[in-house]
Amino acid sequence: MDIDSVIQPLQRFGVHLGLDRIVNLLANLGNPHHNVSVIHVAGTNGKGSVCAYLSSVLTEAGYRTGRYTSPHLVDWTERICLNEQPISSEELNQLFQQVQTAILPNEPSPTQFEVITAAAWLYFAQAKVDVAVVEVGLGGRLDATNVCLEPLVTIITSISREHWQQLGPTVADIAREKAGILKPGCPVVVGQLPPDAENVVRSRALELQCPIFTPQPARQIATGWAEYETIQNSKFIQYPLPLAGQIQLNNSALALAALEILQQQGWQISEAAIINGMAKTKWPGRMQWTSWKNHKLLIDGAHNTAAAEVLSHYVDSLDAVKRKPVTWIMGMFADKDHADIFAALLRPGDRLFLVPIPVEPWPGRTSANLDELANLAYNVCPQLSDRQIHPDLFTALETATSTATKDDLIVVCGSLYLVGNFLAATNIIRKS
Repeated sequence: MDIDSVIQPLQRFGVHLGLDRIVNLLANLGNPHHNVSVIHVAGTNGKGSVCAYLSSVLTEAGYRTGRYTSPHLVDWTERICLNEQPISSEELNQLFQQVQTAILPNEPSPTQFEVITAAAWLYFAQAKVDVAVVEVGLGGRLDATNVCLEPLVTIITSISREHWQQLGPTVADIAREKAGILKPGCPVVVGQLPPDAENVVRSRALELQCPIFTPQPARQIATGWAEYETIQNSKFIQYPLPLAGQIQLNNSALALAALEILQQQGWQISEAAIINGMAKTKWPGRMQWTSWKNHKLLIDGAHNTAAAEVLSHYVDSLDAVKRKPVTWIMGMFADKDHADIFAALLRPGDRLFLVPIPVEPWPGRTSANLDELANLAYNVCPQLSDRQIHPDLFTALETATSTATKDDLIVVCGSLYLVGNFLAATNIIRKS
């Protein structure tokens, strides 16, 4: 049975937050999640890279480590990993069949995300993992991953205004939803948050008597190297930092703080495991350098304002970009804050090629109208040297590369689904 034939029909149930369906489904499966030790990670941005760091280091330390993240870029199997290796299609198919059998006809049908989340819990329990690093899908309080009663540690990486349609209009509302993953007495690592969001998270942590840890960002000590100061004894750890962007000084510090808490709980994680694990960390599609027909290319999701600002800071830091225009190839969903994303990225003299999102992963989500985006981009940055609309990503890439010099920077961004489309067509993920 093909994976898509099982999972795609469940798209019709869309995004429907709530825990009743996943709790019933897991109960029908024997509550596999009760047998899994969990690190639970929420946040607007940075969740994925923090999960990648943790999974890589814990695997390097010799622990049998599960990892559950979303969305995938190319293939459903990317979402569920064991010791850094994606689950096989055959295993995932078998899990889906087990989950389907547990969906009783007299109970509300679970959503697509709930089905694959149940499959992940089942896989980790069957594989007898020592620990699973689990990323929240949307929000936190009512997310299908939020069924673990006593996580080893929870992490809130960042909070900004995204998915406000589901989570609430203000940053404080969104923080309240993300703080819903906190559990009584369980330690929480918190990143740098806006004041309103930080107040909400700290109040919830105090209410639940959660020890709260707020590590300082790591310090860059050389290209590709950082230094982290431990929370407890002010010891310094120097480690490789393979993921690009200033934001990784924050994200890696959050991961190392969580590992420090695990060490205090008795987990055997040596400094060598930390250094080697950090060095081996991969997280495709996020500020990733690649190429298209011998032209250097930067690809990044940059699917919300905060992520676009992070990408902008990284691009501005590149020597090759200083005083030179950038060619942006962008596709965005209709429900994003387009003006703010454009404002973060576009500069006078830049070129903008707009393309549609190639897939519709959720009912009700559509690709933004390209004519409207083009007009909006002009309003935000009237000094653009060029605005073009193309029918697809690869037509835009052909035009961009044929009219650029070898040293010109071309960036593909605006949606992880657009980046996934590129990676699927070029087979980059499978090669790596």
